[in-house]
Amino acid sequence: MSRAVIVAGVRTPITKARKGKFAAVDARFLAEKAIGAALVRSRIPTHDIEDIVLAESLQGGSVIARYAAVNLGMSQVPGLAVNRHCAGGLGAVQTAVSFIRAGANDVLIAGGTESMSSMPVLFKPGADGQLQPWPNLTHPDRQDAPAMDMSITVGENTAKTMGLTRRDVDEWAAYSQGRAIYAIDNGHFDAEIIGVEAPQLDGSLATVTLDEQPRRGTTVESLGELKVLHPEIENPTVTAGNAAGLNDAAAALMIVSEEYAAAHGLTPLGTVREWGVSAVDPYDTGLAPIPAIEKALAKSKLGIGDIASWEINEAFCAVPVAATRKLGIDPSLVNVNGSGASIGHPIAATGARMVVTMLNELKRQDAQFGVVSMCAGGGMGSALVVERL
Repeated sequence: MSRAVIVAGVRTPITKARKGKFAAVDARFLAEKAIGAALVRSRIPTHDIEDIVLAESLQGGSVIARYAAVNLGMSQVPGLAVNRHCAGGLGAVQTAVSFIRAGANDVLIAGGTESMSSMPVLFKPGADGQLQPWPNLTHPDRQDAPAMDMSITVGENTAKTMGLTRRDVDEWAAYSQGRAIYAIDNGHFDAEIIGVEAPQLDGSLATVTLDEQPRRGTTVESLGELKVLHPEIENPTVTAGNAAGLNDAAAALMIVSEEYAAAHGLTPLGTVREWGVSAVDPYDTGLAPIPAIEKALAKSKLGIGDIASWEINEAFCAVPVAATRKLGIDPSLVNVNGSGASIGHPIAATGARMVVTMLNELKRQDAQFGVVSMCAGGGMGSALVVERL
């Protein structure tokens, strides 16, 4: 079995949906920018690229990977669309690694793209033949686990099950914002973010180089002034401040066989040691990363103490609080550069963005192992062990 190694990884800045600097572009535009930059950084010739595996979650069911390949002058390269909702970007990386391990491919691009600014509104014919809105449900709708309200299935249900308070999740949100600002100010993202020249809503052009979501000066006290989303719930916890925003971004990684890297003089940044995916009842969606992490560590023959850095995505801040408490993870090692509630959560792009960021964090720490994990709509979870080489 060939080992798959990552030789380049980039991401676009993460912007605010509908009002940020990517509001006038779509997921295809963002994918092309990330893929093109990964190609340039890796120095791999385009004729060696065998496939592009790209996550897309809310974009209507196209195959953006193929669209990007053609637009980037790689008409010989097919594309594969992956959708595991929030965990789609991790799924794309896992799929590409699987192809290389199986000997099916030697040179692949994997990543994810999402434009929540331009996601389509879907319709289908009703019984009378008239078009009606068609919600793209992650699971059968239930009162205790509404299919269209992740603030319940991920945020409030997790807090209720784990006995978390509003203060618990607000403290984590303030921590995440502080870590994201620290990372920006100290150049932690400089190696991974590419500048993107993008059309603006007013017709001008702007070069986007920074994440827009982090909020300076966020405190537990300022978060405590925000209104809860569900005042009808007993002891509600979820607010706009302790939940992920709506965002636009893309990320891409060059993943090749170890033999190809050696033959072409490429220096691996790291490899995917192992991964785990899981599913729980939709009511417990926010707890789904826990069994995924346990599976990934068991397959890697590693324990909690072997991991130098963790990212557990903050779709809602109840998720990392629950996971760290349940698994006994030192919270100071988790989301050290921020996560969904601070730098943002561009759904299908997030998992790939997390891998790119983790590779750079392990290099900064001169550490070997990191774990990235997240829940996904419908009760799914995914975790991946990144090993620095």
